Amino acid sequence: MAEFLIGFGLPGWLAWTVAALVAAVLLLNVIAGGALVFIWAERKIAARIQDRLGPTRTGGRFGWLQSLADGIKLLAKEDLMPEDADGLLFRMAPYVSFCASFCAFIALPFAFDVVGQRLNVGVFFVVAVLGLEVFGVILAGYASASKWSLFGAMREAAQVVSYEVPLGMCVVLPVMLAGTMDLVTIGEKQSGWFINWYLFHDPFTFVVFWVYVTCAVASVNRAPFDLAEAESELVAGFHTEYSGLRWSFFFMAEYGSMFLVSALAAVLFLGGWNGPIPVAQLLGLSDGTGDSAAYAVRLLGLANLLGKATLGVLLMMWIRWTLPRLRIDQVMTTCLKYCTPIAAVMFAGAMLWQLLLPGGLLPGFSRPAGEIREGWLEGPGGRPAGSAAGGQERVKEPLRGSQAQSAAEAGAGVDSGLATRSPR
Repeated sequence: MAEFLIGFGLPGWLAWTVAALVAAVLLLNVIAGGALVFIWAERKIAARIQDRLGPTRTGGRFGWLQSLADGIKLLAKEDLMPEDADGLLFRMAPYVSFCASFCAFIALPFAFDVVGQRLNVGVFFVVAVLGLEVFGVILAGYASASKWSLFGAMREAAQVVSYEVPLGMCVVLPVMLAGTMDLVTIGEKQSGWFINWYLFHDPFTFVVFWVYVTCAVASVNRAPFDLAEAESELVAGFHTEYSGLRWSFFFMAEYGSMFLVSALAAVLFLGGWNGPIPVAQLLGLSDGTGDSAAYAVRLLGLANLLGKATLGVLLMMWIRWTLPRLRIDQVMTTCLKYCTPIAAVMFAGAMLWQLLLPGGLLPGFSRPAGEIREGWLEGPGGRPAGSAAGGQERVKEPLRGSQAQSAAEAGAGVDSGLATRSPR
């Protein structure tokens, strides 16, 4: 987009600023719009599980506008702050939590090259930035001048920091299989039929996926791991003293994080934007340069990823209204005695699987690693080397026959020339 605006005569700095603002607004709409839909969905899911109806009047038969009505109510409520609270930190805490969830979306791809900022270390960036949300929780508990809020903040900090260890170990496994931390490349390596998804790569990755699900639920403070805001204590945990709009920012951050970890699971284990059946490939569509089919393929991939992430959020809601809440000692035992050792053993097993069966049990159905270009091999303007302006090629075809022999001879000649050249 920035290059398109530069072509119309805009200065470079202004074009890149406009492009960044457009991307930020689109991502903000994903979080805010998703929160409205998921709040309504959670009300309906909880009602059905508990044999109730849920919202039925606000906005029609199914209560479509219930979330909007809740938002208007929160805007109209008085913004209260305890007398002894730290004013600056108390006001900053909700926005720190929301910004951590929002910034993690920057490196999350929604389809091939549909990403705010493509990073070579996209996996590391998403996991690291998402972990910063705990700082907002600690600030909220500390600045509220309430011992109950402080206790809730400390419980969530202990829980989130502990579960980051097995969560990171689970994320490392698909990174090892793909050989890169670029999320776009990881998603592209799972293109084709669903048997190419890393979930079905080997039994170790299959187990790690469910460990990731457990850790993801705990990391976003969802039941049965929601001790930080346990209703059994008759208080809301770290945000007990918050009301109105600032209170809503904590919940926007929570639902945004739920969608984020679900979308990350889809990219790492469930093929990303690639569907279980390669519809675009079977129809002969291509996402090459300057072709309308390219946009159709990206829209299809966007729908695939959003659908998988939404199913992940609905799964978290189902778990919340089905399983009982754990005690704090059970929460920490689940992390330290079960999730962490299982993730470590599965990682070692996946390494042995790669060593002994590099092509898998069905090597004919897996794609050679050399066919996928790494994300950091980019040329001028942020485009991959060799691609035309305005688009990016997806797969670099391997050399065969005489082409491979000629390339090998050329490489040998270059190496010999470098070897005989004396350093200066």
